[in-house]
Amino acid sequence: MNVSFYGAVREVTGSMHLIANKKDRILLDCGMFQGRRQEAKEKNTVMPFDPRIITNVVLSHAHIDHSGRLPLLTKKDFAGRIICTRATAAACEYLLPDSAHIQESDAEYLNYKMVRAVIQKMRGSKKEGTKRIKSLKKNGHQLDVDRINELIDRFHLDAVSPLYRDADAQEALTRFDGNPYRHPVTIGDGMTCTFYDAGHILGSAISIIRARNNGRSYTIGFTGDIGRFDKPILENPTLAFEEGDREIDLLIMESTYGDRLHEPVVDLKPKLKQVLVDTYDRGGTIMIPSFAFGRTQELLYVLHELYMEGDVPRFPVYVDSPLATNITRVFVEHPETYDEETHTTFLEQGKNPFQFKEVKFVGSVEESIALNRDQTPHIVVSASGMCEAGRILHHLRHKIHNANNTVLIVGYMAQNTLGRRIQELGEAYEAAGRKGDPPILRFMNKDYPLKARVVKLGGFSAHADRDEMYRFLQKSNLNIKKIALVHGEEDQILAFEKDLKGNGFDVVVPKRGETLSL
Repeated sequence: MNVSFYGAVREVTGSMHLIANKKDRILLDCGMFQGRRQEAKEKNTVMPFDPRIITNVVLSHAHIDHSGRLPLLTKKDFAGRIICTRATAAACEYLLPDSAHIQESDAEYLNYKMVRAVIQKMRGSKKEGTKRIKSLKKNGHQLDVDRINELIDRFHLDAVSPLYRDADAQEALTRFDGNPYRHPVTIGDGMTCTFYDAGHILGSAISIIRARNNGRSYTIGFTGDIGRFDKPILENPTLAFEEGDREIDLLIMESTYGDRLHEPVVDLKPKLKQVLVDTYDRGGTIMIPSFAFGRTQELLYVLHELYMEGDVPRFPVYVDSPLATNITRVFVEHPETYDEETHTTFLEQGKNPFQFKEVKFVGSVEESIALNRDQTPHIVVSASGMCEAGRILHHLRHKIHNANNTVLIVGYMAQNTLGRRIQELGEAYEAAGRKGDPPILRFMNKDYPLKARVVKLGGFSAHADRDEMYRFLQKSNLNIKKIALVHGEEDQILAFEKDLKGNGFDVVVPKRGETLSL
């Protein structure tokens, strides 16, 4: 029995691991790498194995860094099933087509830039060149894809192709098998998988895989991403496992915050309240880059609670993300995953946790453009969570230069993302007393002064911190023989490895492509 590590190895995106015996190969996650464009292209385009050899996929949860390459897998003749929880399957119905749309839009924009550059280099009058460039768009701002493709052919250019298209995402969705928690599912010859609630996101699972190989039994645990304890909406990470699933030969464990502690969950509401009051007193807008899946719903939940308590300014709240709107519907359809507090506070009172009078879900592009120009105090929650794409970029470029406004960071910002630059530059500017020229951010091909306040609320993180991961290891009834740490930037993962070894755990930190034998 072998386990090979192909993604989220000494980094936090692109989760992908392979369990193999003589008869079956089971893929754990098939995530997309997110980071610098060229590096992401290289890592995402090439699969480290032939997809046709994979028996089935076990998907821990729906986040794109865990699920985002599934359409590429099915596109390349993977013939098995994608086994996950019911809520994960429901969320992927929206997340994977949205990912395909982003792939297609990015490719179209890069092809537009390539053709525009060629036109600009061509001889001729400036007026004629401007006319040709304008011909690449229609209706003022929409790219004329047919015209761009025609010029790519005429100029013999190498067109940029999306990683996959909507049709590929739709095909992948036909392979999903949604299952309840604590229900063993056959995934191979003599192999079963049982899902336990990971508490990270709606439908997230700790996967316990039991197999027989060469006359002996093996049990492999895969945490996926472990959630925090005592967060709103969802149940805590599972600590009580069924008797037959407790003896773990190898636990593949995330380590995103292996050397960090979050702000206590109990501090989340008071600190958010302070941000609301301070920004309202300045007459400003609060921009919240937020993951459409999970973080947006948590924000709506906590804002709803604050508004019901009645001692904060009641900003209008705009959810400017069609994907977040759809995912919120998925949350509403799966109340069986909610914790007791959510049932008591909202459901038993006949209230929707994510809908209240001040909330408006923004649909059309025209509505979003109008909101960009709105100078009255409001809250806008918009994707993407790391500011790498989506409507949040337009809100930032219209409002980031105003010192009355606030950029509220409520999630993890990976290295080399715009969100990380905003966070680090904003924190440095605040630490310097906001003196001197503000830092400059370059995005969407322009420079913008970062005058808006930047505030980070760590209590919203969906990942367990160091102590909460220890709590999982020490308080659960699992007997773990060996741990392989994944899904952590190298400084975090190595620090966590050192701590775990100091507490008596047998730990390894695999390198990309490395294989462990059981």
